[in-house]
Amino acid sequence: MSSFLIYATVLSMSAISFEIQKKLEGTLARAGKIQTPHGAINTPAFIVVGTKATVKALTPEQVKDLGAQAVLANTYHLYLEPGEKIMRASGGLHKIMNWTGPTFTDSGGFQAFSLGVAFGKKISKLSRGESNGFESEEKETSVRSEGLSPMAKITEDGVMFKSYRDGSEHFFSPEKSMEIQNNIGADIIFAFDECTSPTADKQYQKDAMDRTHRWARRSLDRHTELQSEAKALGKSPIALFGVVQGGRFEDLRVESAKTIGAMDFDGFGIGGSFDKQDIGTAVSWVNKVLPEGKPRHLLGIGEPEDFFLAIENGCDTFDCVAPTRMARNGTLYTKQGKIHIDNAEFREKYEPIEKDCTCYACKHYTAAYIGYLSRTKELLAHTLTSIHNLHFIVHLVEAIRQSLLSGTFYEFKKSFLETYRKSGEK
Repeated sequence: MSSFLIYATVLSMSAISFEIQKKLEGTLARAGKIQTPHGAINTPAFIVVGTKATVKALTPEQVKDLGAQAVLANTYHLYLEPGEKIMRASGGLHKIMNWTGPTFTDSGGFQAFSLGVAFGKKISKLSRGESNGFESEEKETSVRSEGLSPMAKITEDGVMFKSYRDGSEHFFSPEKSMEIQNNIGADIIFAFDECTSPTADKQYQKDAMDRTHRWARRSLDRHTELQSEAKALGKSPIALFGVVQGGRFEDLRVESAKTIGAMDFDGFGIGGSFDKQDIGTAVSWVNKVLPEGKPRHLLGIGEPEDFFLAIENGCDTFDCVAPTRMARNGTLYTKQGKIHIDNAEFREKYEPIEKDCTCYACKHYTAAYIGYLSRTKELLAHTLTSIHNLHFIVHLVEAIRQSLLSGTFYEFKKSFLETYRKSGEK
């Protein structure tokens, strides 16, 4: 008997639709399709991060050519610059960055963590996730953050941020986040939530989770009002995803999934703050409870091993800055594990980074040339290495999708991970 069960359902929603095309029997894995006003996303899918309405070092055409289906921008950063009014006057996210496909924006809630308890402390929202590119954009931009006081203060009403750029103060409430995101105009947006440190004790995780639930209701109420106004003006609808929190504690995760799942969201985000090695277990707690017929996005996940665990346990889409951040530091993905292109062993490698890779960088340039560009800090290095890493990740998740459809998931998982883990980093 096949290990796969064919299953299809279409959930009609005001802003998006989600179709489950095939399920992996005995697991929560599924292949599907999210239909948005700007096109479809075949799932599972990796959503490329374009924090400031740009994928660093790449044009939108290059992002599309490497196979990306959708991009995700950061609400907090676009609010600071160029500002929500300019974003709206420019025609919204799609128009200003010349991206015609589906788009996401996060809520700004992650900055409560990155500018708060994590600021200057090198704390990831995933424990044991160090050196994997999970740090926030503002930590990379703010050069001297270590030892400084937190730049975000959380209250019941929302979060008071200090700008990492100039120290000015800005207040985000759930309602304000909805207003900003509606002005930015992505296809899929997220409710305002509190992302907590994985090291926080259970009582604080519960307090933050309860606050996230109250903020979720406020986000949903304000978003509904804004969408009613937008509909009257003939604007494209925007989908809102609620965010599940609860840290590394099973009872809190289940409670959060039940609470958020009972609200009328178009889909769901799953926040971090758990042990990286337990991703599969943590997301399964949540996805066993969330409504099956709505899409689930795992926030901030971008490592190859993580995708297999998360997909097998019911996640549909992912985003992470890791592929492009590591690329800018010369760390590249290959099927044999990560490599550091600056290393001496690649100085005279007059062949592609990976021979069977079909990305633009591997089709046109040698590892020796790209390594030279990286060592000498040439800007073209960032473009070519980012193309390679994003191509690798996007196509890996697409290959996992195809294995679900063809009934070869377990074989593909075994063969990929055996080779990838065996080599390690070079």
